[in-house]
Amino acid sequence: MQLIEGLSALLDLDLVALHGETPAGRSVVAVGVFDGVHLGHQRLLHQLLEMSSALQAMPTVVTFANHPDQVLHGEAPPLLVSVPHRLRLLRRAGVQRLVLLRFEPRLQNMTPREFAVQVLVQRLRARGLLLGYDSALGKDRAGTPQCFRDLGGELGFEVRTGAPFEVDGQPVSSTAIRSAIARGDLTLAHRYLGRYPGAMGTVVHGSARGRTLGFPTANVAIEDAVVPPPGVYAVEAIVDGATHRAVANLGTRPTFAVDRAPIVLEVHVLDFDGDLYGRELEITFRHRLREERRFPDAGALREQIARDVAAAREHLKA
Repeated sequence: MQLIEGLSALLDLDLVALHGETPAGRSVVAVGVFDGVHLGHQRLLHQLLEMSSALQAMPTVVTFANHPDQVLHGEAPPLLVSVPHRLRLLRRAGVQRLVLLRFEPRLQNMTPREFAVQVLVQRLRARGLLLGYDSALGKDRAGTPQCFRDLGGELGFEVRTGAPFEVDGQPVSSTAIRSAIARGDLTLAHRYLGRYPGAMGTVVHGSARGRTLGFPTANVAIEDAVVPPPGVYAVEAIVDGATHRAVANLGTRPTFAVDRAPIVLEVHVLDFDGDLYGRELEITFRHRLREERRFPDAGALREQIARDVAAAREHLKA
């Protein structure tokens, strides 16, 4: 996947020099935050791939490293997944070129025509633009789908819009998924996401207490993301593209922690023998096994972890 980071890099992009008059030198573009890459996003991305194939161009997504609401309204909701996790999910969905921008005044103040000319036509050489049904791009949100259809007719790119996506009669939205995850409703989150909710981060050194208990854990420094309530979970851990069964503790480790300890994610990967330090670990929360609680001593905790591992194996064996 080709990654272009920052508005300056985008405005310096020369696709003809890089790819010539090949499909890779042209784009079909979708623009949005794509927070969580949920089922509604996935349907739009499927349309992007179909449109790209028909117009012989590279499927391209323009997304944002910061939420536009933070700039426009002074506050933004927490992201469902971190930006690196979002980029990974977009790549899995078939996006071949990704433009990652900060929503900043230069971008905020672009009129729809300026965006169409400077970004879509001159830099991305767009043959098509795919918009969500409620999209509004450009200064003062003037770039409605009809506005871009008019611009596309003038400048030579096709414009299509997606439709709302519903599950059980309810619109799928990042807001609804955020609420489901926060209250621990993994089943509903799964129905809206098309996958179980998860988190991603780098494995860092911890206290090595899990190893002394006989259950070595990877301490994952998860980046900003919405996670379920504290507890012990049956999870899947993705390492270098391979999926492993695992059990995770998300919480403050009350048996050993001091008061007001931060939330940490510790993952015991089942039947895995290898060094995970410094590597990226992606976790999907499949089932909450129990709440987190304090144990009287290390021996009692060790016995409970053994029961947790057995329960996780049973839940994940299918």
